[in-house]
Amino acid sequence: MTQPPDALDLAAAIKAGSLSAVTVLEATLADIARNPALNCFTAVTAARARSQAQAIDSAIAAGENPGPLAGVPFAVKNLFDIEGITTVAGAKLNQGNPPAVQDATVVARLKQAGAVLVGALNMDEYAYGFVTINAHFGTTPNPHDPTRMAGGSSGGSASAIAAGLVPFTLGSDTNGSIRVPASLCGVYGLKPTYGRLSRAGAFLFSSSLDHVGPLARSLPDLATLYDIMQGPDPTDPVCTQRPPELVATSLTQGIEGLRIAQLGGHFERGMEPLVRDILTEVLQTLSVSEVVEFPETHRARAAAYIITACEGSQLHLDRLRQSPMEFDPATRDRFLAGSMVPAAWYVQAQRLRRWYRDRVRDIFQHYDVLITPTTPCVAPPLDQTTLEIDGERYPLRPHLGFYTQPLSFIGLPVLSVPIHRPSQLPVGIQLIAAPYQEAKLFRVAAWLEGKGMVRR
Repeated sequence: MTQPPDALDLAAAIKAGSLSAVTVLEATLADIARNPALNCFTAVTAARARSQAQAIDSAIAAGENPGPLAGVPFAVKNLFDIEGITTVAGAKLNQGNPPAVQDATVVARLKQAGAVLVGALNMDEYAYGFVTINAHFGTTPNPHDPTRMAGGSSGGSASAIAAGLVPFTLGSDTNGSIRVPASLCGVYGLKPTYGRLSRAGAFLFSSSLDHVGPLARSLPDLATLYDIMQGPDPTDPVCTQRPPELVATSLTQGIEGLRIAQLGGHFERGMEPLVRDILTEVLQTLSVSEVVEFPETHRARAAAYIITACEGSQLHLDRLRQSPMEFDPATRDRFLAGSMVPAAWYVQAQRLRRWYRDRVRDIFQHYDVLITPTTPCVAPPLDQTTLEIDGERYPLRPHLGFYTQPLSFIGLPVLSVPIHRPSQLPVGIQLIAAPYQEAKLFRVAAWLEGKGMVRR
């Protein structure tokens, strides 16, 4: 796998004139074409990208500043609207829909900052999965070992970065769909606070759970992307009206004064020995000795399943009635099951959600950042179907989100950090904070990177 320059370094070189945006773009398109087996892309927007790259080079020649991401190529999960491209959301049923008439808000903000969109990325159908094994668009394997899973549902987003095709991408996270593939592919992945980034122009899966966020190889890149995409959006009623709270400056602030603890209980169950070893090393590096536990996490995860199934199935009910055989069978069966969940279960799940959120926020009165693994294992083989947790076998696909789902459930900001150990598959570590405290996550991640622990 190649390792291209980080996005900010690439933009600086383009603005300085040592590289042109067109040259960078053509090299990127060539790399994508040379790697069809990775199956990261479902659409390549070459004509649009060439037009934008030429405009950036012209602006620089005229003495203008085309933005902090000038000429940097990127790609987005194929549930984001791209002007002129049909938004398929990993589904065969959507292929006949008309093209999007404008970019999703976060895509438009990155374009305004000078980034050059090169395509749409593979995902699980309708974002319902953790593996990016898609019956219609094929499997996206892990670039570190193509016999293993990239994770999902933003598997194309993580794989494209890990393979060196682009320095950053966008994904979505309902129950862990940014963090799981980020962990398995060894890249950074940020699930911001619920509602912090606009979802306008993104094909939703579960309205009360869906987040959008960036994935990147570099922490400074990730911070810059997050800062660029923040801000109220009148076209998204969920998007917070709070002004942006920039995090890029936090990377040099260190961790002095931060109260950090390990998240135990549910989050200590089931992890492979390598994952446990990496977690121990991270905790030792940060001098963390305290362990705290969220109450009733197993019930919270069950409630998250119910809400996901109910909201997802209601969104797709007409499609299920009219064209059930056009779905990926695994997705169809989960949606059908969700359509039969009693309303009383959904109401009770929402009640538990409020209770759990309040208990967790009480804990954040005493701690700033909590730490847990992102996934209980490294990337599993593509044909693996079960996962062992405390001596019992469970279905693999839903349980890759064993540690991520209870955090999405209440909208907490979480950053998955790729930890480095030579000759081993990547391991992701989650950093968790109270709502709107993303800057604290970046401070801890920068500290870990400075100690040489981050996979690069």
